[in-house]
Amino acid sequence: MNHAASEPDAATLPLFGRVLTAMVTPFDASGAVDLQQTAVLARHLVDDLGNDGLVINGTTGESPTTSDEEKQQVLRAVVDAVGDRASVLAGVGTFSTHHTLELSRQAAEVGVDGLLVVTPYYSRPPVDALEAHFLTVADASDLPLMLYDIPHRTGTPIPEASLVRLGQHPRIAAVKDAKGDAVSSSHVMAETNLDYYAGDDGYLLPLLSVGGVGLVGTSTHFTAREAHAIVDAHLSGDVDGAVAAHRAVLPVFRGVFRTQGCMMVKAALNARGIEVGSCRPPMGEVPTDLVDEFLGLLDRCLA
Repeated sequence: MNHAASEPDAATLPLFGRVLTAMVTPFDASGAVDLQQTAVLARHLVDDLGNDGLVINGTTGESPTTSDEEKQQVLRAVVDAVGDRASVLAGVGTFSTHHTLELSRQAAEVGVDGLLVVTPYYSRPPVDALEAHFLTVADASDLPLMLYDIPHRTGTPIPEASLVRLGQHPRIAAVKDAKGDAVSSSHVMAETNLDYYAGDDGYLLPLLSVGGVGLVGTSTHFTAREAHAIVDAHLSGDVDGAVAAHRAVLPVFRGVFRTQGCMMVKAALNARGIEVGSCRPPMGEVPTDLVDEFLGLLDRCLA
């Protein structure tokens, strides 16, 4: 992980790193997965921007629209491109435990470093079934898991008490926290050894302040250096510097979600010369004025 040298103590670097990007999946003009551009983008995010890791086949990677075969092909392209110098996590969560296990198995075959497992969505399983789902996946794999708690998308929060219990499993290592409840998250961190990552870009500094370790971001397709600056200032005890760095990039953290995040990232990457194609339906194209507005934010806010 290429940012370890800037850690005050490299031994304290979390398992997956500090700043990770939930990477978009490049498609060509016909809408097929573009594996060559997948590798180009992965190398850009790691080698040029300094991401410690990449999350592949998450929602930002348009996982609802890609086949299992495409998912494995994309994972293999990324592992081959950057797996020797960045952590690679595979998004494997679905609302079917059986399918999640199958995706976990095929991700392990590629050689990823971990699994991102989102709360089963739409079906809203009760607490005992929810915990059983996560434990079944953890028991079936040798890979560490990052749980993804995003109730405004899935319809179900992972209860605080469940997170504490799940945190006792030796392979449940981290949480991507998009719940937005820092008090609850701080309690779970106090009761477990779970590494907490902000699942919303602007939530990075608030979560760091109560014990979080980093970010799994969307705008980090552009802002990974700035996210690292926030983390580094916080770790060094420079509160004013961390706040200043947070405020400087906050317009981009928020602006990437002026429309659907994956759509905005792809539009801006294409505009900046990194060809990733369009989103698959039902996602569409970002209006030109919103793209121009976001590109202006990048120009004003990024060093």
